[in-house]
Amino acid sequence: MDFNDTPEEAAFRAEARAWLEANAPRPTAAKRGDAAHLAAAKVWQAKKAAAGYAQIAWPKEWGGGGGTPIQLIIFAQEESKYAQNYGYFQIGLGMCVPTVMAFGDEETTKRFVGPAVRGEEIWCQLFSEPSAGSDVAGVRTRAVRDGDDWVINGQKMWTSGAHYSDFGIVLVRTNPDVPKHKGLTMFWLNMKSRGIEVRPIHQMSGGRDFNEVYFTDVRVKDSQRLGPVDDGWRVALVTLMNERLAVGGGADVDYSTILRLARELRTETGPALADLSFREKLADWFVQSEGLKNTRMRTMTALSRGQAPGPESAIGKIIAANQLQDLSNAAVEMQDQYGIICDPALAPLAAAFQSSLLSSAGLRIAGGTDEILKNIIAERVLGLPGDIRVDKDVAFKELPTGR
Repeated sequence: MDFNDTPEEAAFRAEARAWLEANAPRPTAAKRGDAAHLAAAKVWQAKKAAAGYAQIAWPKEWGGGGGTPIQLIIFAQEESKYAQNYGYFQIGLGMCVPTVMAFGDEETTKRFVGPAVRGEEIWCQLFSEPSAGSDVAGVRTRAVRDGDDWVINGQKMWTSGAHYSDFGIVLVRTNPDVPKHKGLTMFWLNMKSRGIEVRPIHQMSGGRDFNEVYFTDVRVKDSQRLGPVDDGWRVALVTLMNERLAVGGGADVDYSTILRLARELRTETGPALADLSFREKLADWFVQSEGLKNTRMRTMTALSRGQAPGPESAIGKIIAANQLQDLSNAAVEMQDQYGIICDPALAPLAAAFQSSLLSSAGLRIAGGTDEILKNIIAERVLGLPGDIRVDKDVAFKELPTGR
């Protein structure tokens, strides 16, 4: 493993840093979800695209920079120091559009990649359902063939950004007469299509990023299909792999943030940093963080050498999500009764820990639950025997529904 940039990588980092210093937007008072915030995000995305920094590793003919995966990571590292995290385009560019590029025809790819890179169109991913969260293959939203069209009916749940998205990819059941993994098909669709209803979910953190999405006789063309009929599970795996890599990224707060809080905060027994039990936790978080950093460096080293990274994203996602929840909970408890104050103007560090505590539990579900990812690591990395599956050869329509 190599911790240092190559001369070429160092030159690119210096170039990116200089460009960001001259062009990156400064923090604004607008909040995520506000029209002004979304508008600012689109302006910044368009500026990056014009300079070739929006999707560095994608071919130039698709609106990318024609660069390498390691350059993409370097730019993201430098951008995090200058620009505020808008996040509106992460799902589209990180998960949906790559799926379209992999399984759509040339006309579809040409139509969607450029506008997505420039921030003109936003995408969402319609997978989870009330009865199919971690078990993605258990989706019940149906698509029935009607001539050159398919008619979709059903419900999706926890769809991030559906309320401001222009397009989406949706996984549906097209054949209930075969086992659940074999009767799925993927489509892209216009989120403004007749019959689509989006209902934002008010989260306990105060955000409204997630949505319920209802489909009532929504018609899509067969030309909107991604991959063969009933082969949607293979298509979905491409999307899920990219999702877990994204969710496994760095968090807004880490051990260094809580260390800063402990240095400034006094408890009834004295400085928070003097508490021995807290110092033990701090040491554990530091070791975990260093392990995560080195694991990500393994990924960067593989990318730098032109190799495909291994299973590090699944490992990193489990560790990072659990650490964030544990660390945020400890930081709020450290503030004693004042920990319930969520007002950024009053709480320490602009209520960063209160916010991360309310959202961190969801990260242990998003992109694959802890249990699912542990199974993947056990079976596909360590080669351990797979879980017993009594539904493996049972037609989907014959599975018990719990009613």
